[in-house]
Amino acid sequence: MKPIDIFKALSNETRLNILEWLKEPEKHFKNKQAHLPKEVSSRGGVCVGDIQEKAQLSQSTVSSYLSMMQKAGLLESIRHGQWTYYRRNEETLQELSSFLRKKL
Repeated sequence: MKPIDIFKALSNETRLNILEWLKEPEKHFKNKQAHLPKEVSSRGGVCVGDIQEKAQLSQSTVSSYLSMMQKAGLLESIRHGQWTYYRRNEETLQELSSFLRKKL
């Protein structure tokens, strides 16, 4: 975990919102087709297109945001067919929480 990369990724309101939305995807993404089927991955995920629609930003902007968050370790992605689904990387979020408690 590189805290500076995480803090950079979190320094944008939309990226913070995405992380919040992915915490409770069933609450924030009502369209059942937005969700990765549980038989593919029990940990789930939300389709990029549905994240883009909720964020009301261009596909390229949302893809850039998701990529930045994934590189920082905040998100994981899984491909299913032609779609990519994203979910939170809870392990990194726990490490960040521990870092904040101990260092700051």
